[in-house]
Amino acid sequence: MQIRVAVEADLSAIIQIYNAAIPSRLATADLEPISVESRRTWFRSHGDRYPVWVITIGDRNFQSDQNEKIIGWLSLQMFYGRPAYHKTAEVSIYIDPMFQGKGIGKKLLSHAIAQCPKLNITKLVGFVFAHNAASRRLFERLGFTEWGFLPEIAELDGIDQSLVIFGKII
Repeated sequence: MQIRVAVEADLSAIIQIYNAAIPSRLATADLEPISVESRRTWFRSHGDRYPVWVITIGDRNFQSDQNEKIIGWLSLQMFYGRPAYHKTAEVSIYIDPMFQGKGIGKKLLSHAIAQCPKLNITKLVGFVFAHNAASRRLFERLGFTEWGFLPEIAELDGIDQSLVIFGKII
């Protein structure tokens, strides 16, 4: 396994993994699949300060990526869009359903935490649906604590769901 900074050619695999999370109603408030084109601007808005990382299996052949498979990704993004929060980043993480429960999320999130000092990020926040037990455990195991709770804030398939805000000081 290798973790590397994502390139735009990875966007299709990133979106495929994201779209696979939509039907479970566990990891995203999107209700319908999204397109690669609809996320191109989002991807390009990430850079050195707020990277997107992918975790892969197989070997990367720079003439052809056929031997490499992206099995998960993590992104950091500016929190709340105001300058005073410049040392805080929001973290999002998605794992290919075939690879969930195998420690992939822990590897990605541990990598992001380790990179934060180099990025001048001192706090991470993650937004997790309260009914997503696996993601809650992941964040808690890596030292995140509950910083907030938004009761019944999202409606998924006619059911009101709550959101837990996890935070970690690096």
